[in-house]
Amino acid sequence: MDWVSTIVNGLLLGSLYGLYGLGLAFAFGIMRIVNVAHGEFIVLAAYTGYFFSTAFGLPPAVNIVVVALLGAGVGYALQAGLLNRVIGADPLRPLILTFGLSIIMRNAMAELFGADLRSIDTGALKTASINLGGLSVGVLPLIIFAVTAACFAGLFLLIGRTRFGRNIRAAADSAETIELFGVDHRRIYAIAMAVAIALSCVAGVLMGMRSGFTPFSGVDRLLIALQVVIIGGVGSMFFAFFGGLLLGVTHLIGLKLDPGSGLLFPDLVFLAVLLFRPQGFAGGKS
Repeated sequence: MDWVSTIVNGLLLGSLYGLYGLGLAFAFGIMRIVNVAHGEFIVLAAYTGYFFSTAFGLPPAVNIVVVALLGAGVGYALQAGLLNRVIGADPLRPLILTFGLSIIMRNAMAELFGADLRSIDTGALKTASINLGGLSVGVLPLIIFAVTAACFAGLFLLIGRTRFGRNIRAAADSAETIELFGVDHRRIYAIAMAVAIALSCVAGVLMGMRSGFTPFSGVDRLLIALQVVIIGGVGSMFFAFFGGLLLGVTHLIGLKLDPGSGLLFPDLVFLAVLLFRPQGFAGGKS
């Protein structure tokens, strides 16, 4: 039963890992942009959620929505004002731009908030648990799993069942062709980045509710997100969920075997995927 509990909690943790990678996978799948500042956006969202929680006492659900909406606005402005100017045949230009942005964001957060470890207060929700078949499972991890599943399902419906989703898929295939039908691909890109950053903000607030964070936590989150994306399959948004679950389970099993292992075991799984299935679970499918 102890091992079952480890696997179940690993799956719950892995859902958050999957959400770390979802926004990154979405931006890359549509625009072929590797947003190096992705981890910093996650951490900035956690700090924003912390501010709204302490200053205004926003409940967790409202906090997530407010921060996600703010993040969507920032993502739209970032793409429309900066990234659309450098996006093109050379992938290094947006990569270098977001790398510089990540450094600025990290240092700005350290200056504004200090380096102390913080977390978002969720009251009794932090320690609440329920009994499932003899297993004691935390309520907050279950909520995080449900929110993550809702984000993946919502993105699936957005892309597969809406007119805007068809425009997104067309822009991802050929930005030049979609212009012939009177659709501004740069506006599509801006909205897509708004969605990507909003998803990152949801992940950030959930992370702040579950664990502590500092201005320097973004690098670890970016590495986890990259592993999730690559394991799921570069360009695939939906297999990122399975990549996150695999990393979460591996992480907790590794900690059970060796409490001092940290992220060693997930790193070994990532290395094995690179060696034996470099195309990821999806095999290049989106």
